Amino acid sequence: MTIRVVLADDQNLLRATFALLINSAPDLEVVGEAGTGSEAIAAIHETRPDIVLMDVRMPEMDGIEATRVLTADEELAGTKIIILTTFEIEEHIVDALRAGASGFLGKGVEPAALLDAIRTVAAGDALLSPAATAAVISHVIARPSAGQAAAAADTFADLTPREREILTLVGLGLSNDDIAERLFISPVTAKTHINRTMTKLGARDRAQLVIAAYEGGLVTPGTQRRPG
Repeated sequence: MTIRVVLADDQNLLRATFALLINSAPDLEVVGEAGTGSEAIAAIHETRPDIVLMDVRMPEMDGIEATRVLTADEELAGTKIIILTTFEIEEHIVDALRAGASGFLGKGVEPAALLDAIRTVAAGDALLSPAATAAVISHVIARPSAGQAAAAADTFADLTPREREILTLVGLGLSNDDIAERLFISPVTAKTHINRTMTKLGARDRAQLVIAAYEGGLVTPGTQRRPG
C-alpha cells in the first residue's frame, strides 16, 4: 500500500528536494504541497494523506498551530503529523507533541532516515526512539504544576496498576520489547496494554503517552532508564 504524504514548508527548494526523494521510494507518494499553515490545512482536507511533514515557521499560521487544528478534527484521525524543526529550538519539540504531532525531524535529516521516519509513523509508531524520548523530553519539558498533577491524578484514576506501570515505562523511553522484558510479559501483551492506555487517556499515539507521563508526574525530568 502506498503511503500518501503532504509537504508543508514555506521553502520551495526544500519542498522540491523532499518531494523528489519521497517520490523516488516505491511505497511513498507526495499528494500535496503547501507553503503556509492555512494552505496546509486546505491541502490536507482535500487529499486526506497518511502523513504530513509540517514545518514550524510558516506564514499565516505556524506549523504547531496548524497541527492543533488538524489533530482536533475527528475526520482526520488517520492523518499523522511529523514536525520539521531543528534540535536547537527544543521547546518546539514539546509544543509539537502537545499539539498532537506524532514526532519530529531535523531539517538536516539523512535521506534514508526521512523515508524510514515516514514509514514508522504511518505504521502507527511515534517518531521517538527510546533514547531520544528520555533524553530530549526530560531535558525540555517543564515540571508539572500542582494543578496539572491534580488533573493528571484524576485522569490516571481510570488506569489499572499495570497500565500505570506501563505508562511510566513508555515515558522513560522503553520500546515494547523493552517493556515486555522488564515486566516478563510478551511484546503483544505490552502493546495491548499500551493501546488500552491510549484509549483511556485519549492519546493519539505513543508520543502523547510520553507527554502524559511527564505532565502527570509519573516520570520527572532527569529520570534515567534503569537496566532491565
